[in-house]
Amino acid sequence: MSDDDRLDLGKRSLSIRGHRTSVSLEGAFWTRLKALASRRGQSLSAFVAEVDVARGEANLSSAIRVAVLEGVESPLPLAGEG
Repeated sequence: MSDDDRLDLGKRSLSIRGHRTSVSLEGAFWTRLKALASRRGQSLSAFVAEVDVARGEANLSSAIRVAVLEGVESPLPLAGEG
């Protein structure tokens, strides 16, 4: 992934708990988000749904970025752990 790709915003549509929403994240965050969801044995939508529930009043894209940073700093448990 080039530096430009890592920094460019990418908008994706996801289905979260039965409703469609669009999320804009930089390419580097999409890459890490997919890896974290996979490591947990979840679909991307399922992982984002968890973030959505926990975010309170925060913007969804911001909450996802924080979840990715926390997952990189402290790897999330694998599916079936913890």
